[in-house]
Amino acid sequence: MTLTDLGWDDYFQAQLGECSDSGLVCARVSRQQKKQYRVLTETGEHTAVILGKFRHQAESLADFPAVGDWVLVQLQAEEDKAVIHHVLPRKTKISRDTTTRKGRRPIADEQVLVANVDAIFLVTALNEELNLRRIERYLTVIWDSGAKPVLLLNKSDLCDHVDDILPQIEQVAIGVDVHVLSAAKDEGLDVLQRYLGAGKTVALLGSSGVGKSTIINKIIGVEKFKVSATGEYKDKGRHITTHREMVLLDSGGILIDNPGMRSIQLWDGEDGMAKSFADIEQIAVDCRFKDCRHVNEPGCAVLRAVAAKELPAERYESYLKLQKELDYRARKENWSARQNTKKRWKSIAKSIRQLKNDRHKGFE
Repeated sequence: MTLTDLGWDDYFQAQLGECSDSGLVCARVSRQQKKQYRVLTETGEHTAVILGKFRHQAESLADFPAVGDWVLVQLQAEEDKAVIHHVLPRKTKISRDTTTRKGRRPIADEQVLVANVDAIFLVTALNEELNLRRIERYLTVIWDSGAKPVLLLNKSDLCDHVDDILPQIEQVAIGVDVHVLSAAKDEGLDVLQRYLGAGKTVALLGSSGVGKSTIINKIIGVEKFKVSATGEYKDKGRHITTHREMVLLDSGGILIDNPGMRSIQLWDGEDGMAKSFADIEQIAVDCRFKDCRHVNEPGCAVLRAVAAKELPAERYESYLKLQKELDYRARKENWSARQNTKKRWKSIAKSIRQLKNDRHKGFE
């Protein structure tokens, strides 16, 4: 197994020059479960832990390794273990906001779910849980990641009006490849191979029960990921993935499974919004004011389009909701940045005081 087999390319080779360190080897994070890691190197797979200094210096969740990350590790051959020293700069990343609270103040933090993927299969089921607004949210996140979004409409065998639903979905999936399939019936899966060429990495994203694990099992030909049927009806199955894991395919491609998520909070999103809502962005070109928020401004072309029913009101409301969420997150991030700066200067001041005390003791 070579690094190229694991997805290494010129981008990461260029990053390596900035992070090179004698005695360290390149590895890719293949599995993460809480603080437990597995990494792949040219010599095989190893259990990995994070260097204590690394953990201490990390300022955000985003600084920690995620599945798909390229890292520099020190191998401990006798124990088949590795110590992670550095994370190489990421080419793409799927992130979400994991806000916590300090008193009444929300503290924004970025959690990287997967990194360095070429495409993302957004899986949704053609059943009563199909939600166009959820698709818009996920596509915004995916576009913002830098990876190629691919929408998979699974469980087509349970839907008798696919032709009626498809135009509605395509209206919100602008510029996105859309594929209808039934993993349970082995229908429509062959087309996915075009995204799984040698060295290409694809992650699956979506809610629980949409069939992500079933799709992976069908692609690799074995039941690697378990699926539990927890409901009375066959479309109520819920996969029980509890961690993120990388799977190497015979074709040379790489798949990453993710635990199901009911929703995902936006982290950045500006680029994602522009692409996911490209239709609204195009309409907005005709607004009277360049900084129009499309709420109640005079001469707003977007409001005119909604009034004329040229733009669905539901899509417009979804756009405003996501934009409001991004504005709120930006305010949280600014407050968090101020707090981090304050904390850093407190630490520096403490070190200076300690240094002065040590000097004073030296003269006694």
